[in-house]
Amino acid sequence: MSSHPDRECPLDGDMHPQEMIPSKKSAVLVDGVVLNGPTTDARAGEKFVEEACKLIMEEVVLKSTDVNEKVCEWRPPEQLKQLLDLEMRDMGEPHHRLLELCQDVIRYSVKTNHPRFFNQLYAGLDYYSLVARFMTEALNPSVYTYEVSPVFLLVEEAVLKKMIEFVGWKEGDGIFNPGGSVSNMYAMNLARYKYCPDIKEKGLSGLPRLILFTSAECHYSMKKAASFLGIGTENVCFVETDGRGKMIPAELERQIWQASKEGAAPFLVCATSGTTVLGAFDPLDEIADICERHGLWLHVDASWGGSALMSRKYRRLLQGIHRADSVAWNPHKMLMAGIQCSALLVKDKSDLLKKCYSAKASYLFQQDKFYDVSYDTGDKSIQCSRRPDAFKFWMTWKALGTLGLEERVNRALALSRYLVEEIKKREGFKLLLEPEYANICFWYIPPSLREMEEGPEFWAKLNLVAPTIKERMMKKGSLMLGYQPHRGKVNFFRQVVISPQVSREDMDFLLDEIDLLGRDM
Repeated sequence: MSSHPDRECPLDGDMHPQEMIPSKKSAVLVDGVVLNGPTTDARAGEKFVEEACKLIMEEVVLKSTDVNEKVCEWRPPEQLKQLLDLEMRDMGEPHHRLLELCQDVIRYSVKTNHPRFFNQLYAGLDYYSLVARFMTEALNPSVYTYEVSPVFLLVEEAVLKKMIEFVGWKEGDGIFNPGGSVSNMYAMNLARYKYCPDIKEKGLSGLPRLILFTSAECHYSMKKAASFLGIGTENVCFVETDGRGKMIPAELERQIWQASKEGAAPFLVCATSGTTVLGAFDPLDEIADICERHGLWLHVDASWGGSALMSRKYRRLLQGIHRADSVAWNPHKMLMAGIQCSALLVKDKSDLLKKCYSAKASYLFQQDKFYDVSYDTGDKSIQCSRRPDAFKFWMTWKALGTLGLEERVNRALALSRYLVEEIKKREGFKLLLEPEYANICFWYIPPSLREMEEGPEFWAKLNLVAPTIKERMMKKGSLMLGYQPHRGKVNFFRQVVISPQVSREDMDFLLDEIDLLGRDM
């Protein structure tokens, strides 16, 4: 096949994706490899991209709001391995076969865009974010220097500035990270660096026993961060919570005094705005008072609950967040910016992020460039290559405006209230507690248990109900809903409303389907 620009080549999907053989005329060989002309058949590749995009549009985007489609096509792991043909071979496979594989991947993947996917703290399809993702995947940028990523660095700067305004700071700093867990780790390390700057060069030796405090309901990433950073999980003090899952300020202060008395060095308090299971919001003003008295860094993990800041009605849930030193906030959750889209915001404006994380790589961050090198923000990150995650959120924000994002939050929480009231009306459903956010935690009690006294036998049997119903709903493909035991309470369902594609009818279906799948237990 000729590499000449006027070459003729088939455009059907059966084109074999192997490299083209260039013309031997005036061939230049190095180590037996012909270097003349490109060896990739661009026209065939373009045709493949076109057909794959058509498949994505038809099988993912257009079906994403169809409640008659299955949420998942469940197959056990060993069977799925056979169905997917996962083996990678010496020779490439033709395009028609690759498109068949794409079809299989879509078929057997969980449809997180489906209106009845309630399994995680993200859901639904935002069309603007999706287009932004298509663009960044095609452009394949890395956000570290202005010279290679001018647009996306400016977008990130603009988005961070706006998020900082919503936290309530006049100025600040920040960076987008691969997930809220990483943002929490950044904050922990930043607080430690602020407490003892020498650690960056001299390491852990000679340091006192550093200790941090967080809610007993905090995200598990706090333990992982303490382990990863060499602080140690035994030096994470979990502060008891009240019956609604909120940190008890008096207990926090008691533990700080106790740790100091034992010779430890407190350096950080991590509060949570929107806990993973119960959706609880810690009392930030009271916690901030304690942090000020003891000179401690206050980090707020608002990965889940931060989006309530967009709502004038619900931002009161985060009253006092402006007093935090750092905040983690994930727009990929309630605001549907697409996984992953996670920001760490920092009140400090003295370049603390850069001082803590910079390595001053001379091949990237030259100081004698022909433009303003303050836009080369990549040295604030522990990453080198970094995705332009802010662009997804920017595109959605541009499309919907602040009022549209506010409406997204308000509608999700209104649907949550509707579901709560329906649960209260229905026989066999029991709330764990009255929710203040979008986490609706409840038990389904089948008819066989409804007359039983709530003793050990009752709870042991009820513990089996949610896992069994979850198995049945997944094998049927009708919906997906999470469950868990939690702090002494047996397995219960946690329903989360996010997507604007979800309707009142979907709330009714959820309760009807659980009853249908569990009434014979």
